[in-house]
Formats: sequence, structure tokens, C-alpha cells
Amino acid sequence: MDGTLPNDIAKIVEADRAHVWHHLMQHKTFETGEPRIIVEGRGMRVWDQHGKEHIDGVSGGVWTVNVGYGRERIANAVRDQLIKLNYFAGSAGSIPGALFSEKLISKMPGMSRVYYTNSGSEANEKAFKMVRQIAHKRYGGKKYKILYRDRDYHGSTLGTMSCGGQDERNAQYGPFAPGFVRVPHCLEYRAQWDLSGEDYGIRAADAIEEVILAEGPDTVGALCLEPVTAGGGVITPPPGYWPRVQEICRKYDILLHIDEVVCGIGRTGTWFGYQHYGVEPDFVTMAKGVASGYAAIACCVTNEKVFDMFKEDMTDPLDYFRDISTFGGCTAGPAAALENMAIIEEEELLDNTVAMGDYMIDQLRALQDKHAVIGQVRGKGLFLGAELVADRSTKEPVPEKQAQAVVADCMAQGVVIGVTNRSIPGFNNTLCYSPALIATKSDIDQIVEATDKALTKVFG
Repeated sequence: MDGTLPNDIAKIVEADRAHVWHHLMQHKTFETGEPRIIVEGRGMRVWDQHGKEHIDGVSGGVWTVNVGYGRERIANAVRDQLIKLNYFAGSAGSIPGALFSEKLISKMPGMSRVYYTNSGSEANEKAFKMVRQIAHKRYGGKKYKILYRDRDYHGSTLGTMSCGGQDERNAQYGPFAPGFVRVPHCLEYRAQWDLSGEDYGIRAADAIEEVILAEGPDTVGALCLEPVTAGGGVITPPPGYWPRVQEICRKYDILLHIDEVVCGIGRTGTWFGYQHYGVEPDFVTMAKGVASGYAAIACCVTNEKVFDMFKEDMTDPLDYFRDISTFGGCTAGPAAALENMAIIEEEELLDNTVAMGDYMIDQLRALQDKHAVIGQVRGKGLFLGAELVADRSTKEPVPEKQAQAVVADCMAQGVVIGVTNRSIPGFNNTLCYSPALIATKSDIDQIVEATDKALTKVFG
């Protein structure tokens, strides 16, 4: 024995400090301070190594734990499946893989095929590879370009960063892959055109067409967009935007790829964010909320039109999608995802997300009336943002350190919220909220009250 008591967390903290490379943070502070260890979670709440309780307003830090912590039925389903069959490569099927794909497609009219992977970045990479292969199969390799939008984020691999509209996230990681072309964002609050409402939405979409025409429509294979931009500032699209985007894609025979890694599986109050806007995608990618973090799973979903392009000629050894995702063969993911989706249905969490999202946006707008530093509140369902500005008339962003100070003060109060993090140079100024879909008015009141106190402390 080394003298450490069985329930002494100090040894864990030291092991973490010595060996774990944490995400999204500078580790110099750990030379004098200690890392935070999250020890337990139940419902909407988590506890750290000091036993301090926090209400989690960002679903695991990055929009993931949609049905909340401590769901034994998901854990039990995973355990039972692992004992029966833990893994077999995706070259063969599995029972949970087949059942979840059927369940998922039932929520996605017009879509038909599920390609399993293990992360959102990887799911997006698969779609990019499909687009490139289609370009070679159908267009002599010419229609290979993939358009992406300013402020959108599609992953952390070099391929997905090549398709990433967040310059600060991309800094120091280039050079990037060729063939990815940026289009303007659609954030009306920071208007690029002197228009509003539907006129603005149509104009923002027309800006995509302008890029297509400049590049040459015969060179553009796909357009990749988030339905609601997440880490780039929680940007909801203006009215008129999505119908015009769909029209443009059809006009130029461009495949529409919608990245639902954040919005998917209920976050916005529908199964998928794009379903608010009546569009018909060719690819839909998803990850985070698919199993609420109880197992690693991501999916690249396509329609039959895309799928059919990969089985046209059995005599051609290059005709199929020559790809594999090792851990796409894990059975824990779809087993967990089936239970996750059943919980959302049985507990009517889509309805709760709409109701609590409406309530939360009203409460945040009441805060906006009280605090001049809140320039705009925006969002959809339980996916909300509050952009902080030094001056409402000029919309000058608050300094990044002040936005981070609000988050830190909320944490000190026992409430976890987020902020745009090393994303857009000069515009890391939007507070981010994404409580679990189980959130109650009491939970939301606690989150908003902590924000109120933090804003008062930081800005007076």
C-alpha cells in the first residue's frame, strides 16, 4: 500500500496533472493550480473533485449530453451488447447497427443510408471523400470543389479544417488541402448588406451563388453548411436563406451537405436542425447527441441518389466507396443511440426542448433589457447564444478576456456555460448555452441568474 486512501482523489488529480493533455486549454496554469476533474454526473448536474455541484448549461462542455447524466438504461444496453458482441468491422453488419439505422432513417424523410464512423470530424471527412469520388466517377475529376461558410466549423482534422470557417482555430495548422472555398456567413446582426429579414436571407444565399459563378459551377461538387452555426457564434439563419440555398444547389447540380454534429438529435427542438427549414439534403452528418456521450458514434447519412452512384458497375474495381472507419464497427454506439432516441421519444423531450427553449430565450432577452453589454440574443430550441458588445450602436465586441471572465464567474457560482473559444479573431464574444433536453424552468432560472450576477460583476 502507498498510504493513499481508496476515496482520496488527490492521487487522481496528480496523475491527471502529470499525464493528461486536456483539450482547448493552456496547461501552464496547472504548474501552480490543479486541473478540474469531473467525478460524477446525474441529470443536469455534475460534481468535481472537491464535491462541488455544478449545473451543466452546455451538456458536457460541447453540446453532447442531450438526455442528461446517469441514464442507467443506456449503460445497461451498452453492457449487454458488449457481452454479446463488442465489435466487428463495418464490412459486416450488426444487430444494433441495423436497428439504429432503421430508426434513424425513420426520422429523416428523403434519406436512406447510414455510414457509421466514430467522430463528427470523421463523418464529415467521409462526405468529402464521397464528393471527390463522385467528381472522378461522373465529371472527370473536375467537379471536386467543396464550399464552406465563414464562421462554420466541421472538425479538427486537417481535411475538415480545410473546410473550416474559423480562422483562429485554423491558425498555425496550415497549409490546408486544396479545393475548399469559403462563402460569406449569414449573420444579420453583423450585416454585410444594407438589408433585413427575408431580403437579407436571400442576399446572403445569393452570395453563395456569386462564389459558385466565380469558381465555375462545373468545378463545384458540394456545399457544406451547419443549419445553425455553433462555435462561430450560435448563428440562426435569416428567413429566406435556406430555400434560396436549396434552389442554388439544384440549379448548379451541387450536392448539399448539412453538418448536424451539434444540432442533430433534438438540440433545436426537431430531430435535425435542417428540418426547421424544409430543405432536402444529400448528406447529413451527426455525432455528439447521437448517443448523448454514452458511447462514441457518428454517422454520415446519404440519400439513395448518392448511394446509387457507388454501385453502378460491378466490373470496375474502383466503383464502390473504398473506405473504412475502424471504430465504426463498434456496437456500443448504435446500442446506446437506440436507447438515447427512445428516451427522447418516451419523455417527449423534443416538445420540452421547444418549450424550455422559448422560455430560456425570453429570460435571456430580459437580461438583455437589464445589461447593455448584451447586443443580441439568438438561438433555436435549447441552443442559444448571447453576443456581448462594448457598445450597442457600434456593435464593438467586448474584449475576449471579459467574455471569459463571465464564464469563469458562472463556474465559481456552480453553473457551467460556454463562450466562443479561439474561433473568430476579435469575435470570441458570444456566451453559449445548450442545457440538456431534460432542462426545467428551475434549471434555466439558475443558469440565467448566474449569468446575471456574472455580468453585473464583470461589467457593473
